[in-house]
Amino acid sequence: MKILAVCIGSAERLPGKSYKTGIYKHPVGGNVLVDAEGLVGDAICNRKHHGGVDQAVYLEGSLTLDWWSKELGRPIEPGTFGENMVIDDLDNRIVSVGDRFIAGDLVLEVTSARIPCATFAARMGDPLFIKRYTQAARPGIYCRVLHGGAIAAGMTVDYLRYDGEKVTMPEMLATFGKTLAAQDRSRYLAAPIHYKLRNILAVQAGT
Repeated sequence: MKILAVCIGSAERLPGKSYKTGIYKHPVGGNVLVDAEGLVGDAICNRKHHGGVDQAVYLEGSLTLDWWSKELGRPIEPGTFGENMVIDDLDNRIVSVGDRFIAGDLVLEVTSARIPCATFAARMGDPLFIKRYTQAARPGIYCRVLHGGAIAAGMTVDYLRYDGEKVTMPEMLATFGKTLAAQDRSRYLAAPIHYKLRNILAVQAGT
């Protein structure tokens, strides 16, 4: 695998909205530094729901974006979904919590699936896009940074699969906001999931 594109954005207003968003991302050339909070220079406007150490870098697989291009009948350029990196030859559906992506010094660990929101729907110009994205079951991938480094398009990416029980991106999207059965909750808690979800599941478990 390799990095097909590295994307960052600045704070911009959505049409018809009063707030600014960092969802408008565009590919950049040269090296971009990634630290524990994400790509240096990338705008994150709503830190209540975006960014943070367990949601520092957002990935999309090129095979998933190709699927969306066919589904929507138009090209989906890198950065369209607000992603920071596009990984060539990757299908989001195979990715699980705990999987790692390594490019140079950078080590990323998958923590959670992308959950579509109203800002994403507005960005896509479709008020029904949240439902469409959810039904497609190909969610984007959020990662924490285990070791920072500089990245650039064209770099080789090593993909290491998590060796514990799998919690896939489609499953995480499908179970978002739901009460899990005890067996599934234990499986989730055994994986390196996003700390916010860990806290929610701990409450469900009564711990």
